[in-house]
Amino acid sequence: MEGNVFDSQQEEKDTIDSFQGEKRKIIQPSSLQDPKLEKLKEVLVDWINSSLKHEHIVVQHLEEDIFDGLVIHHLLVRLAGVQLPVDEIAVTSAAQIHKLEIILEALNKRLELKESTIKWSVKLIHSRDLLATLHLLVAMVKCFQPDLDLPSNVTVEVVLVEVSRSGIKSDVQIEFLTKESDSIDSLSSSNREHPIDQLLQLDPHKVHTVKKAILHFVNQNLSSLGLQVIDLEKQFADGVILLLLIGQLEGFFLPICNFHLTPVSHTEMLHNVTLALDLLNDLELEVSNVDPQDIISQDASATLRVLYGLFKRHKAK
Repeated sequence: MEGNVFDSQQEEKDTIDSFQGEKRKIIQPSSLQDPKLEKLKEVLVDWINSSLKHEHIVVQHLEEDIFDGLVIHHLLVRLAGVQLPVDEIAVTSAAQIHKLEIILEALNKRLELKESTIKWSVKLIHSRDLLATLHLLVAMVKCFQPDLDLPSNVTVEVVLVEVSRSGIKSDVQIEFLTKESDSIDSLSSSNREHPIDQLLQLDPHKVHTVKKAILHFVNQNLSSLGLQVIDLEKQFADGVILLLLIGQLEGFFLPICNFHLTPVSHTEMLHNVTLALDLLNDLELEVSNVDPQDIISQDASATLRVLYGLFKRHKAK
């Protein structure tokens, strides 16, 4: 009994040590039971098996059957005609990692993705990380077989873990695995559903998680001004905090004479919100489809669109 406890504690310590100096996303156990996630996994497994039927390769579990690079390599050969100088079977961990390095380098070039948008790595795939494996396979489907009908709007709740010598930081986020269906993607961008509108259609606890993440982002950047937001819709309605937040994020000072610091009328609120949206458009943050009146009337979707745009822009930086 004592030996088992010791082994468990040592394994947990080794796992934490392997995270040192990096950020990693872990799918929440509750999301693993989501029927839409199960459907996505099922579709991907069927796609792999049908693609590699002539190679007599059968995948049953994505986490266990993808990590060594064999399946990914055969998919590259079969779907893209990419032949690589790698061993068919890599037995040792070192050989598997070396093989994955060669395969993923070739795959990433073939997918033509920006480095900042790649959500997998050799380390993550080899460690059987389900989230990274799913992102990788979805990207391959979109590139090599875009007509495959993947379940749309598949999301998971993840914990973003950052480990350093000073301790462990964590934050809960919503991660998109798939977004709109192909039929929606083919429409013009003006007709596409905004990510926030999609989020507001999710389960209430997922919507709450997204709002919580955005609220944390807002307060983190307003703390130096001694401000705190509790209600996103109400406290952004007059435009004051929105203008101050934009100034904090973009590093510029907005003279008080340019806006109403304590607006008392609808006209003054409209001036503030319109000014804020004009600033965001000047910064090439797309908010042209947000009506200032919606912000003033505390419309959740409109307010979250603006804050989500700032959140995405800030995280990208």
